[in-house]
Amino acid sequence: MSSPPTGTQDIKDIIDAGSMTGRRWAVVALCFVIALLDGFDTQSIAFIGPAIAQDFGMKAADLTWVITASTIGMTLGAIGLGSFGDRYGRRKAILIAIFLFGVFSLMGAYATSPTQIIVLRFLIGLGMGGATPSLLALAGEYSPASRRGTMITGVLLGLPAGAMLGGLIAASWLPILGWRGIFLVGGILPLGLMVITYFLLPESPAYLVSRKQNDRQDEARRLLRQMTGQSIPDQMRLVSTGKVVHGGSIAGLFEPGYRGVTIAISAIYLFNWIAWFLLLLWLPTALTTLGLEKAQAAYGTVVVNAAFIIMALPLSSFLPKVDPRKLLIGMFAVGIAVALGLGFAGDRWPLVFSLIALAGFGIGGQQLVLNYLISNPSPTQLRATATGWGIGVGRSGAIIGSAIGGTLLTGAGPSGYFMTLAIPLVIAALATLTVRPAAGAALAFPPPASAAPATR
Repeated sequence: MSSPPTGTQDIKDIIDAGSMTGRRWAVVALCFVIALLDGFDTQSIAFIGPAIAQDFGMKAADLTWVITASTIGMTLGAIGLGSFGDRYGRRKAILIAIFLFGVFSLMGAYATSPTQIIVLRFLIGLGMGGATPSLLALAGEYSPASRRGTMITGVLLGLPAGAMLGGLIAASWLPILGWRGIFLVGGILPLGLMVITYFLLPESPAYLVSRKQNDRQDEARRLLRQMTGQSIPDQMRLVSTGKVVHGGSIAGLFEPGYRGVTIAISAIYLFNWIAWFLLLLWLPTALTTLGLEKAQAAYGTVVVNAAFIIMALPLSSFLPKVDPRKLLIGMFAVGIAVALGLGFAGDRWPLVFSLIALAGFGIGGQQLVLNYLISNPSPTQLRATATGWGIGVGRSGAIIGSAIGGTLLTGAGPSGYFMTLAIPLVIAALATLTVRPAAGAALAFPPPASAAPATR
């Protein structure tokens, strides 16, 4: 009689060997819905902000603080809860993020002063930003290599899709519910979703086996059987390659084997988001200054976001097949050309709007590649930390881009403003050149020299 199979097997190999089962699709779909709610709140505040300002007699500068407080909260939430997700589990980090988002949104409905609104928007931001790193990590860890780019991108698209939904709901419901009612909706929906998430969202098997506890091995085997339908012997020990000393902490990103790529990708995130948010938030003003009516100028933002969404899924299908470094450099070249083209286009509106649509690929599309790049090959112990760090650094760029747009438009005019977009894109492209290409089609965080390969 033969003995049962023994040895070790990498979880990534098990995930990659199987197809997307219904259970795995459910995980990705739930991650998408959670991201959808985050995007909903991001855009709804732009619509209800004027009503809040009117009720409390706030000045424009005070309203700027309301919006900035959310961005700062999202920055810190992405970094903090991203590290938490690697240290204590993706599922716990996501549940905490939804709880923060929901509870403080409910409290916003009963705010009695501008200061309370600003503080609550910061706390809501912690939850909004904190969910994304673990959502992307979990979706990637349950997806086979052939579908991983599409799954991560699909979850990421929940943010702009939710933003569009939030804008539509806020615009149509605000006259009926008032801004306090929008806050209530923004609180009740996440808390209801938190109950569903608690019962339906599983933990990551890759995270579980990194805990080095036998009972975690049993749980990981059970989850893999449910999610993949594969037969995994009880005697088989599961492993996740790419061990790090400081797993689940920012320090781990700066270990010798990871420091170079962390610095390079941080620079790409920072300067790409400076350009993207400089374009997004000041584009209608620039178009109005060029002579377009305000109502028509608003379509500039619609066009660039629509182009971003339309090209996202086709782009994601190429991610596992190409070198992301070369793809990023090509995209930055397109973005630089778009910025210079807009600078010379003047008020030739067909050309202007064509270039704005192309900006969805050449200035905004890099976010999709960067999130795939950082969440796919990172070791399990750093995956959410790396994603959270990158998004946090990127949001710092969003704050910078948001802040300097008015000064650029005033000092250099629309033509100078558009051409200035090329500067952060050039810096980001140069940073991309410093990222070391890995063997195969994708870049990777190289394993430290001391890390031994897994055996089967």
